[in-house]
Amino acid sequence: MKKLLLVALAAAGVAFAKKKMDEGKAEQALWAEATDSVEGR
Repeated sequence: MKKLLLVALAAAGVAFAKKKMDEGKAEQALWAEATDSVEGR
């Protein structure tokens, strides 16, 4: 039973980390778009 709980906690940790990484990438892309140079327009 303890092993199952540890696996579930590990899976939750991985899901949380992936969500945070995806949010960071989205925010980084937004900042890149907002601060992109306007040369050639």
